[in-house]
Amino acid sequence: MTLRISMIALVAPMLMIGGCEGTKNRGLESVHQPVVARTDYVFDVTTDDGRLAPGELQRVAGWMASLRLAYGDRIAVDDPAGAAPGARGEIGGLVARYGMFLDERAPITAAELTPGTVRVVVSRMTASVPGCPDFSRNDKPNFESHTSSNQGCSINSNLASMVARPEDLVRGQPGGSLSDPATSNKAIETLRKAPNTGAGGLKTESVGGGK
Repeated sequence: MTLRISMIALVAPMLMIGGCEGTKNRGLESVHQPVVARTDYVFDVTTDDGRLAPGELQRVAGWMASLRLAYGDRIAVDDPAGAAPGARGEIGGLVARYGMFLDERAPITAAELTPGTVRVVVSRMTASVPGCPDFSRNDKPNFESHTSSNQGCSINSNLASMVARPEDLVRGQPGGSLSDPATSNKAIETLRKAPNTGAGGLKTESVGGGK
C-alpha cells in the first residue's frame, strides 16, 4: 500500500505538468487561423403606396449613421413581394451617400416581415484570430520540436485586420473583368524581346601601367 501511494505521488505531478503544456503546434502551418463572423443588423420601416411612409427616410438615415456604415458592409432591402420599388430607390439614395450600392438579394433573417413594411439589412463581417497572442509554451520544455505556440499570430492577426472585406478570406475574389491583356502582358513582352546578356560575349578589361 505504501509503495502504491508513493507511485501515485510521483506520477501525479507529471500528469499535472502534461496538462499544462499549452498549445501544441505540430506542423509548420499555424494553428491560429483567422475566423470570420457575420452579424446582420435589421431595421423595419413602414411603406405607403410603394414608397416610404412620411418620416421613415429620416429614421433610416439616423440608423445608418449610428451603425457608421463603411466599405465592407453589405446593405440590402428585403421586400419579398416587390410591392415597394419606390422605397428601395429612396434607401438606395441614402446608401449612395456612403459610396456604396444596394445588394440585389437580401440575406435570410429570422423574423417574418409585417405586411406593409420592408426590411433594411446591413451585413457586417469581422475577422479575428482567437487565442492570440499565445505564449503558453514559451517556458515549457519542447522535447518534440514543435513550432512555437505563438507562431502565426502576428501575420494572421495583421491579415485579419487589414483585409477590407473579411469575407474574402473565405470566398476570395475573382479576377478583374476589365483588365487589358495588352497592358498586363507588356512586362512579359519586354522581357522576351530583350537581348540575352551573354549574346555579345564577355567584355575584357586590361590594366596597363603608364610610362
